[in-house]
Amino acid sequence: MVAKKVLSSEYWEQCYLQGKTRWDTGQPAPPFVSLLKSSQAPTPGTLAVLGSGNGHDALLFAEHGFEVVGFDFAPSAIANSTSNARSRCLSAEFLQRNIFELEAEFSNCFDYVLEHGCFCSFIPELRPRYVQIVHSLLRPDGLLIALFLVKGKRDRPPFGIELTNLLLLFDDYFEPLTLSLALSPFRSRKGPKYLASFRVKKSANPVNSQLLPVGLWTKFN
Repeated sequence: MVAKKVLSSEYWEQCYLQGKTRWDTGQPAPPFVSLLKSSQAPTPGTLAVLGSGNGHDALLFAEHGFEVVGFDFAPSAIANSTSNARSRCLSAEFLQRNIFELEAEFSNCFDYVLEHGCFCSFIPELRPRYVQIVHSLLRPDGLLIALFLVKGKRDRPPFGIELTNLLLLFDDYFEPLTLSLALSPFRSRKGPKYLASFRVKKSANPVNSQLLPVGLWTKFN
């Protein structure tokens, strides 16, 4: 089943080796470009990019003064993004990691987490764990900046999520700051995306959340 296969690094590595990377437009997401040019642009700081791919979004933020670390499952993605950074003389680090295992190594290390395409790539059962991981990576008052796909597929990536469910999913750990339809010159083949920002709550309340235990990743892998 494709939904289970996407939990392996081998699946994503084969996508890169076979050129099956339709999600890669060859440039950073236009909503992120617009954000960084606007008066609402976030102040540069440490930034984790989850599922960084070939590094287009990560390097955009590096150009704007952010201290960037990109994480991806596929060795080829790490090699490509590292090469792209060097060719453009940009300072950014790219590491091959399972994002669900970042907590022990990178807890409270970042001012920002950047999301674009990672959230919709794994099975929905792991979404509560994803929220927990993002929260663990961020410092107090840290910010998640994200592009979320609303309408996706049910049995394989990209998996979408309704807006009401998205807000409920993050509610225990984050407060929404902005949420708007993302304007892009590209017509999405997979439905609308929303540009969102969530700030870590000063008093997180995980009591009512149904977070998956850390070991659940192993169960699905």
